[in-house]
Formats: sequence, C-alpha cells, structure tokens
Amino acid sequence: MTIQHMIGLTVTLVAIVALSIYSGKAVKKNKEANSWIVAGVIMGTLVGGSSTVGTAQLAYNYGMSAWWWTLGAGIACLILAVMYVKPLRKSGSSTLLSIISTEYGTKTGFLASVLSSLGSFINIISQLIAATAIIAVVFPKLSLALSLFISAIFMTLYIIFGGTKGSGMVGILKMVLLYVAMMACGIMVLCFSGGFSGFLGIVERIENPENVPFFSLFARGIGTDLGACFSLIVGVIATQSYAQGIFAAKSTKEAKKGALLSALLVPPVGIGGILVGLYMRSVHPGIVAKTALTMFVTEYMPPLFSGVVLATLFIAVLGTGAGLALGIATVLRNDVIPTLTRKNPGGVTTERILIVAILFSACLLSMGPLGDTILNFAFMSMGLRGATIFVPLCCAFWYSGKVDRRYAFSAIILGPVLVLIFGVWKVLPFDPLFIGIFASCIISLAGIRKTPQHT
Repeated sequence: MTIQHMIGLTVTLVAIVALSIYSGKAVKKNKEANSWIVAGVIMGTLVGGSSTVGTAQLAYNYGMSAWWWTLGAGIACLILAVMYVKPLRKSGSSTLLSIISTEYGTKTGFLASVLSSLGSFINIISQLIAATAIIAVVFPKLSLALSLFISAIFMTLYIIFGGTKGSGMVGILKMVLLYVAMMACGIMVLCFSGGFSGFLGIVERIENPENVPFFSLFARGIGTDLGACFSLIVGVIATQSYAQGIFAAKSTKEAKKGALLSALLVPPVGIGGILVGLYMRSVHPGIVAKTALTMFVTEYMPPLFSGVVLATLFIAVLGTGAGLALGIATVLRNDVIPTLTRKNPGGVTTERILIVAILFSACLLSMGPLGDTILNFAFMSMGLRGATIFVPLCCAFWYSGKVDRRYAFSAIILGPVLVLIFGVWKVLPFDPLFIGIFASCIISLAGIRKTPQHT
C-alpha cells in the first residue's frame, strides 16, 4: 500500500462516515422514505461482499455461474415489487414475523423469529469473511481476530449513526461508488485483454482440467444454479432487512418504485466481478480465490483510485452486515424478547445493545473452522430464511385464516430442517431448498381449513 492508496481509502471512508452521521440526524426530521431511500435500504444490505468479493471469487472457479447472486437478487426485487409490496404495507406490521404471529399465534411466530434470525446471522458471517479479505490487502500483518473485530466495530457505527432510513442515504452513495468501481474493473479487464474477443481468447486458454464451462450460467449444474436463484428470491422476500425498506416508505407507490429501482440496478454490479474473476484465473492461476478482486484492484488500478475502490468495497461489506444485524435486532426486540419476558424491552438503546451482541458473536464464530467460500454462506443463509417463513408468509397474505396454525408450526420447523440435512448430506443433484419449500407447501396445503379460523 502506497501513500496514494491510503489517501484514496481514507478520504472515501471519511466521506461515507460523514454522510452516515448527517443522514442519522436528517431522518429524525423526515420520518418517511421516498423511492430512492427505499432502494438504498434494500441495495445497501443486498449488495455487499457477496455481490463483489464473493462474485469474483466464485467466477474465478466457475465463471458466469457467479452471476446468480446479483441476477437472482434483481429478479427477487422485481417479484417483491409486483407481488409483495401491497400485502406487506397492508399488514400494518413493522416486522415479517409479527405478521406470522398475528396469523398463526405467538408460539409459531416465536419459532419463525428464531429460525429466520439464524439464517440472517449466517450471512453476517459471510460479510465478515469478505471484510477480512479487504483488510488483509491494506494491513497484511493484521491478525484474523483483529480484522474481524475492526469490521464488527465499523458495522456497529454504520448502523447506529444512520438507522434504517439513514442507511438508505448511505446505500445510495454506496451504489454510485460501487457502480463506478465495478464498471472500472470490467472496462480495465477488457482493455488488458484486447477487447471482448481477446477476453474470450484468454478464458479459453485457461488451464481447465475439470472442463468447467466458464461461459455458462449453469456451470455448477442446472439444479445447483437454479437453486441459487431460487434461494435469492425466497430469501429476499422472507428477510426483515429488505422488508424494512418497504415498511419505511411514505407510500405504497414509493415502496414499489424503490423495489423496482433495486431490481434494475442490482444485476449489472456482478458483471464486473465476473470479468475480474476470470481474468485473474488466467493471469494468476494459483491465488486464493477470495482475494481475486482485491488483488486486481491493488495491482492493476492507479493507486489513488485503487484506494477509493477498496474503501467502497469495504463499505459495501459493512452495509450488508450492518443491515442484517439491524434486521435481526429488530426481530429480537419486537418479537422474541417480549415473548420470552412478557415485557416491552424498550427502544433504541436495546436495539443497539442487540446489534453489538449479534456482530461480536458472529466474529467469534468466524474465527472457527467455518471455511472461506463467501457465496456458499450467503446462499445457505438465503435458503434457510426462505425455507422458514416463505410459504407461511404467502399463506398469511393470500389464505388468511385458512391454514391451521398447527400445520404452519410444523411447516416452519420441517422446511429449514430438511434444507440443513440435505445441505450437509450432499446426495441431491439440486439445491435442498427445493425439498424444504416443497415440504412446507405440502404441510400448509394439508392444513387448509374449510372454514376460516379466528386469530
């Protein structure tokens, strides 16, 4: 790292921190979010380490298959806008799990809260792993433990200063910087390769003993890659962090526009990461895959701009981790703690304590033997969240009062359990999420009552 790298990195971090502090104060005066703020909240959490560092990592190994994170996220936001904004807003709830509790009872809502929060917690681990890949470039001698705790501290500050709508304002700036950074990466790869045809040529010359079809969206197998897309769709719809943007909007129209903006803007971010991953595979075939993007940024970009890009990637990771932590804290404060204690746990102070506890618990687990495949954690997280509440949530919207709560309770248990079992016991030629969702659907259909139940 040269002095120019450090200047670019420092100036960018200071600018984003300043905006976070300003936005935290500004939202106290303006309690409602417009469509751009809604998009900022959604993208601020959705586009992070998995969309950048993780995408380049997976592209290094499987090429175009890595696009499913951002492509699937765009499809998910489109479905969210078209089908789910109205029922979410109409529910009058502040959390997805309170919708489940209202429909199926407190016991079912509590179970869903715990399992859904576990899924989000796993994705925080993937963001911390991505953050350490960036910190290692700037401070290569820093220990893993210290890198993790520095990341957690920054995530805490990110969300405490801004809150939900404040993170939306920072999310907009983050997306602008990410677009510039990832487009610059992609353009530079094409320039170094001699244009698109030259890039195709160097990819074809990659040593490829496994015969990976680098230009196929289904390089890992149709079942696996379609499962990855499906995970994104059900995971986004079933995650509190993204729903908070919808709940925060000043109107249903603004909420829908915000989700549509996200659907349009998220998919292109992954293309730059794919180009970088494949280029680095061709010129640096022996590197650790998760460092593909950060190594490209430091070695091939002008130092000052490289510092700006590294800061942007770091903030992208922080925003996703912070948004997930905020979503979990909101669920714990509103749904879990009142159920356990029969008391109102309070407001902002309790939420901040929970955020700190969540992030530092994730740090402790990240130091264990959990592996380094960032997108694997992210897809697993989405799948668990989706398998837990996607089907019961849909039934609450479109079959309200018709599904027996005992069956809903069973569906919420069996869905994620099957995903975990078949995820560890890898005997299926497709993503185990399909089994989890199918089982949840069958149980819910079996529980449909001919006469509506009173809730």
